[in-house]
Amino acid sequence: MALCLGNACGVLCIILTYSFVAFAEYALVLHIALPNYSSGPWAVIHTAAFNALVLMLIIAHVRAATADPGFVPLPYTAIDFSDIRSSPRNQAEKSHEEWTVCNRCEAYRPPRAHHCRVCGRCVRKMDHHCPWINNCVGELNQRHFIQFLFYSALCCVYSATLVVGTWLKEHMGSGKAVILNHKTLTFAILLFVESLLFGIFTFVVFYDQVASVLEDETAVEHAMRRRGSHPPRPHRSRRALLQDVFGRGHVLCWLFPCHAPPIMALNHSPLTEFGV
Repeated sequence: MALCLGNACGVLCIILTYSFVAFAEYALVLHIALPNYSSGPWAVIHTAAFNALVLMLIIAHVRAATADPGFVPLPYTAIDFSDIRSSPRNQAEKSHEEWTVCNRCEAYRPPRAHHCRVCGRCVRKMDHHCPWINNCVGELNQRHFIQFLFYSALCCVYSATLVVGTWLKEHMGSGKAVILNHKTLTFAILLFVESLLFGIFTFVVFYDQVASVLEDETAVEHAMRRRGSHPPRPHRSRRALLQDVFGRGHVLCWLFPCHAPPIMALNHSPLTEFGV
């Protein structure tokens, strides 16, 4: 389990995440779907559909939070890297396509691996450390992080649409809807505000993650390139870049967090023969 239990901010964000999900579940099912769509099968349909989205959201979040993001193995024994550190050609900030030495955890890391100050480890293709999953987003869990954002955005859109639909039903229909009740109205307003705010937030982060995959550039590499210390990467097709993250299965399989793509093997380390 890669969850950083010692990070108080990350633990708080996870508690908030599930609190928001629980409130949306309670408000939508008990105060929106069941009271206002009980005359037909739509109450069951909306409840089942929203619960399916929530289930996918939770599975994706748990896998993103608990999965190994791609930690670079630490050496079994202390190794003298003084010669490597003193050589300008092998400094981490000077090389981008070769194995380098981390000055913090002393791990011999592959290209595109960076050190996370929160986790205290180097992570392969590290994008950033996300407090909402209390884990790094890296090579091995970026897929689940994107799925978590995708289903979070869908839940927000579904909730907001159902609240607006209920309001339109009340003002355009002939019957008296339960939404006129003050308690139900309060839950509907809070649910709509939550869906709007977090929907915008998750969509922006989702767009940023997909863009970084298609551009083959993590957030760390983007910051380095803006400082002029990271060269552009060779061009690859968009499908190949997406397959690196989501696997080579069918495109529909990319949507399911239960399906795990094959783990890409580490490049051969020059220190492997020494048992590092």
